[in-house]
Amino acid sequence: MLAQSLRWRLWAPVAFGGGAAIYFALRSEPPLWPLALAAVVATAIWLAAKRIVGERAVTLPLMLVACLFLGLAGAKLRADRVSAPIAPAMAEPTVVEGWVVDVDSPGDRGHRIVVAPVRIRGLEPEATPIRLRATVRGEPPKPGEAIRLFAILNPPPPPASPGAYDFGRNAYFQGLGGTAFALGETRQASLAPPPWRLRLAMAVDGARFALAQRIVDRLGTRTGGIAAAMTTGHETWIGREDLDAMRDSGLAHILSISGLHMAIVGGFAFFLVRLLVAAWSWLALRVSGKKIAAVAGLVAVWSYLILSGGPAPAQRAAITASVAFVAILLDRPAITMHALAVAAMIVLVLQPEAIVTPGFQMSFAATAALVALSEAWPPRTREISVPWPIRMVQSAGHWLTVAVTASLVAGAATGPFAIQHFNRAAVYGLVANLTTSPIADFLMMPALALGALLEPLGLGAPFLWVAGKGVDLMLAIGHWTAGLPGAVKTVASAPDYVLPIAFLGVLFLCLWQGRLRWLGLPFACAVLIWPRAPTPTVWIGDGGTNAAFSREGEAVVVRPGVRQFAADLWSRRRGLTLEARSEEGWACARSSCAPVGPESGPVALWWGRRAPDAEQLAALCESAPLVSVRAAVASLPPACEGRLVLDGVDYARGGSVELWRTEQGWRAVWAADVRGDRPWSRIGDPDAEAY
Repeated sequence: MLAQSLRWRLWAPVAFGGGAAIYFALRSEPPLWPLALAAVVATAIWLAAKRIVGERAVTLPLMLVACLFLGLAGAKLRADRVSAPIAPAMAEPTVVEGWVVDVDSPGDRGHRIVVAPVRIRGLEPEATPIRLRATVRGEPPKPGEAIRLFAILNPPPPPASPGAYDFGRNAYFQGLGGTAFALGETRQASLAPPPWRLRLAMAVDGARFALAQRIVDRLGTRTGGIAAAMTTGHETWIGREDLDAMRDSGLAHILSISGLHMAIVGGFAFFLVRLLVAAWSWLALRVSGKKIAAVAGLVAVWSYLILSGGPAPAQRAAITASVAFVAILLDRPAITMHALAVAAMIVLVLQPEAIVTPGFQMSFAATAALVALSEAWPPRTREISVPWPIRMVQSAGHWLTVAVTASLVAGAATGPFAIQHFNRAAVYGLVANLTTSPIADFLMMPALALGALLEPLGLGAPFLWVAGKGVDLMLAIGHWTAGLPGAVKTVASAPDYVLPIAFLGVLFLCLWQGRLRWLGLPFACAVLIWPRAPTPTVWIGDGGTNAAFSREGEAVVVRPGVRQFAADLWSRRRGLTLEARSEEGWACARSSCAPVGPESGPVALWWGRRAPDAEQLAALCESAPLVSVRAAVASLPPACEGRLVLDGVDYARGGSVELWRTEQGWRAVWAADVRGDRPWSRIGDPDAEAY
């Protein structure tokens, strides 16, 4: 236990995050005062025991309990603080007038923009969302433009299936109060000048978008689109083929601005400034080059955060990097488990919702694993008077060993989260990342940083050219790796309670010192080894607009190409391969599809907004044991006796649904029941939602 004497405090952010996770796992919204009271009482007891008793055996458990309740209360406070109007599901299209704040990543239906609405027809000002994500036709308008849209308005999309990732919750904490799907061309509007905060945000995002366009103009749409995404966060120009290749090769994390980018940019600025100070002997004798370089690293990290648009993963990475640079300024070790714990606590205090996001879980698990590896890594013995060829070979071997080990450790630490959240394992991801890492670390990212810095002055061309060659090489590696046989393996998600077990196992492996740390290994592997629940027989998307059923390891989609993203999410979550239904064996009309025989499928689907008449509904019931009707059904014909009929009333209450056929009948699990009654749990019209 002596080895753990200075490690117990590392569990404080774990307990705080656990409290926040409990808040998000609740099915109903708790009042604030009991949580705040519990946090105050638990903290007071801990501080009193620390002052009176002083024994760590007593105070440390009390500290963890206090942190748990503080995390629970902090998450509730954060949810109340960001509370804002959420758009209702409007039955008819409406007119939206507002300011374009930013250009978001493209969706399947067109370009997406972030709008600060000024007026929405049919909504009072106090019910108007602060921000909307709108899908528009044609070229997206630029940040700072005043626009007018004729669009379908909806709340943010709910989970694609029960227990799946909650897009609405993510939008709630980002301040996005709804989605808008434009039905016509985007028009200019005449609006009063916006508040200064909004003008500042639009000016920054306008500069970011202009820089992204200049990078694309310099390097071309394909190469420049990747470079722009890595620099400014804009994914507008990335093609679907390249994006799929990056995902299947395990390189998609390079496109998302997060810890890797912050580390490279901050580290490059740190070592460059330190080198320049050391090269100027007069200055090196009078100042601390290390501290000047740390200040430069801080400036670089926060400048890059502004340039990237400040997405949540980039914010967390900037905080982590800043803690490391501040530690240097305070003459403390920069890369330690205590510094990581401080960074994690800061992030969780500011953004308790981060605990349920894949980015936070994966980045901090990987960083903790790498810090633990550095603590356990034996110091390198440097030989004296070794000929330089031998020294070069030894250095190359040492670098390769470190790189392979670090990649394996980071991959193992993030594996449970990648499987649980994304259900895909890039089989050759280690090869792709090892091959790409030197290109990204020493060529692509430094050249992009210098190119982005100098491009507004018209001097960025040579650096962007070098970065473009690095992007082309990375894309070539990604496509080659993704094209190898069996490059991607789909793995079904474990039950929801298994991921916290794996998270604690990974943390125990990293935070505990001594051989007992290996007791955490089986828990860390829980997502891999935990038995999966039986596969649902049928999935029906929210609103009843599409359905799929499982058959011999495949998810057969009734309406191929309709809400494909939701169907793909469900199939991967259940470990199934998505397949389109056969044209034979199905009788399909404009608003319905029904199996001809029992071997074709177990579900008949009616997706028309108008309810079927008695004859049409009877035909559907005769074709399948399960009938889904998008509209509300007033009465059932005799042919539907003994059939399960779900209609619009069910979907308005429950959202998407999974059904299992048992000997006793159908068993259903609705997304709304799993999601609970929370501030972000409104359900809208699925035809208008853009995932």
